Amino acid sequence: MTPIVSIIGIANSGKTTLIEKLITALNTKGYRVATIKNTPNGTTFDDAGKDSQRHIAAGSEATIVHTPGKLFMVKPVSEDASIDEIAMLFGDDYDIVLTEGFKNGSAPKIEVHRKEVGPPLEDIKKLIAIATNEELDTATRQFSLEDVQSIADFLEEGFIKPQQERLSMFVNNTPISLSTFPRDIINGAILGMANCLKGVGEITNLKVFINRGKSGQE
Repeated sequence: MTPIVSIIGIANSGKTTLIEKLITALNTKGYRVATIKNTPNGTTFDDAGKDSQRHIAAGSEATIVHTPGKLFMVKPVSEDASIDEIAMLFGDDYDIVLTEGFKNGSAPKIEVHRKEVGPPLEDIKKLIAIATNEELDTATRQFSLEDVQSIADFLEEGFIKPQQERLSMFVNNTPISLSTFPRDIINGAILGMANCLKGVGEITNLKVFINRGKSGQE
């Protein structure tokens, strides 16, 4: 696990200022820094952004703002960050990630179409369905906009259930596609080793992070 050190003090004691300076000092040494901002009294995201943006401006590569019952993550990315890069921030703890937009992205897509708004979009790659309030002349699967349950069932059967048992691999923050043979080898080896460890019960989720140190080091 990434080591964690907390900078504490009463309000206005200079915690954020010290963190800014530490980020710069550690960046100078070649280290990547992420930060967490805790606001126990509650805040809006705009309020939280005041200190978190100072962290980012100082050189933190990502910062999480924690308020009672909520987390906000702030991470600068390129304007053309891919869906895979963004979704990776969630880890692999969720059964499905739904995005709004990204019509030119690589993920499968469901188009929402209303007759009164205009014609359906054209030349959309990986279009798997259309939720519409009129019948369209298309081979693409159609659902009524009102039939949300059927759309949910479609996602469950087509995406959630087939991926309930899965192995995800990212190398240098790039998702790696695994065919059946290497996936089974890696899955079996890691689970086998974990099952041999003292105190490990039934394994339903296992996370392994390998960090090989600063770039260029042996």
